[in-house]
Amino acid sequence: MPRREIRVTGAAEAPVRAALTALRATLGTPGRFPPEAAAEAERAARAPVLPSYDATDIPFFTLDPPASADLDQATHLSRRRTGYRVRYAIADVAAFVAPGEALDAEAHRRVNTLYFPDEKVPLHPTVLSEGAASLLPDRTRPAVLWTIDLDAEGRTTAVDVRRALVRSRAKLHYAGVQKDIDAGTAEEPVALLEEIGRARERLEAERGGISLDVPEQQITEHDHTYELSYRAPLPADGWNAQLSLLTGMAAAGLMLAQGTGILRTLPSVPPDGAAPAQANGRLGDVARLRRTAAALRIDWPHHVSYVALIRGLDQRDPRHAAFLQECTTLLRGARYTPFRGGVPPALTTHAAVAAPYTHCTAPLRRLVDRYSSELCLAAVAGRAPPDWVSAALDALPREMAEGAQRAATAERACVEIVEAVLLKDRIGDVFEGCVVDVDEHRPTLGTVQVRTPAVIGRIEGERLPLGERLRVRLTEADPAKASIAFTPA
Repeated sequence: MPRREIRVTGAAEAPVRAALTALRATLGTPGRFPPEAAAEAERAARAPVLPSYDATDIPFFTLDPPASADLDQATHLSRRRTGYRVRYAIADVAAFVAPGEALDAEAHRRVNTLYFPDEKVPLHPTVLSEGAASLLPDRTRPAVLWTIDLDAEGRTTAVDVRRALVRSRAKLHYAGVQKDIDAGTAEEPVALLEEIGRARERLEAERGGISLDVPEQQITEHDHTYELSYRAPLPADGWNAQLSLLTGMAAAGLMLAQGTGILRTLPSVPPDGAAPAQANGRLGDVARLRRTAAALRIDWPHHVSYVALIRGLDQRDPRHAAFLQECTTLLRGARYTPFRGGVPPALTTHAAVAAPYTHCTAPLRRLVDRYSSELCLAAVAGRAPPDWVSAALDALPREMAEGAQRAATAERACVEIVEAVLLKDRIGDVFEGCVVDVDEHRPTLGTVQVRTPAVIGRIEGERLPLGERLRVRLTEADPAKASIAFTPA
């Protein structure tokens, strides 16, 4: 599920930063790592388990936001006869984390890195995630190395994965890569990012998939007031994401061929007019999104599919950016689906990818990816997965679901905090909005989407007009309680 990127500025004592600190305490987010786990990480950082295959002659590069230090992936792109070769190195966390030990147990407790607008709570100690295991430039690192050959149209023709020593030559960031590609000054391994990325985007459109590039939400402080804005992703963000999707699809293919694995699955978005039995329980989410579109004055004709609508949005338009934030709700039905014994699950595809897919490219930040790498290495070697992988396979979906719920709770609370800070000095003001949801058990309670600024809050009143535009009055905006409330005006 795409993560809602939220950035805030301001001193630690400012209302938004203070509220975020209080939120972490309320949620009970993990703090320091237990002493045993921290000690294991220190020892592993000094003496990881290293592979014999040496690929340090390949000039990899990483592509991440400038401040990132937990670098999961390194890339090298080249031409190959009439097609391309994608080399994608993934940080090998298993070289540092021993199954069943304290560090492994703590990773299973945390499940994923939690992101807050002002800081993050990491899955692994930073001595690993931002140090010894991270694919930092000019450092030799153990990695799971994918080699994926593509034809001229970008279709996969061959896949290999093995453990290898790799060495990144450069830590690049999206704006710099985009500037070099646009200017025609990028060297071929970087310039090919556009060529391969666009080819993969065309294939994605052909199969009916869609990449939900969620704009970054930015809350900026100016003279004790806050402003809301959005940063639209650059084309380079999307091209790089296509490499991750390519690898996840290749991994799913290996798992299905081997008969053992764990897929990331999602039912398709139901078409308008679908009967409830055909809608996979997701009709309510689609109806709510249609009301949100109406509230933001985004034209969504009934004959236009969800995928077609998303492709036509302009991420630089604040209304469209806000709508894309809400589109992540349609991905809430995604789950991890394990299988074994050569029997594939009933659902093998992810609707947004429109193909079988699994998570395998972010093991520094997501627990399941470490297991996916082991499953794929075993599949290519023609052997059974390690016992510690097989033993964890059935429990991983529950652990990952609990971790995703914690992340979603934190994310929603963060959104409400920053929006409450944005509106805290406007109590009593009237806004144009639309009721996008009503509580079926308490019809006087609902959710309203405000047009400008594009925020969502609680609304209470008699006979709430679901799906209709109305004027609403702000009655509460409390960062400390992460609460925004309106009443019909």
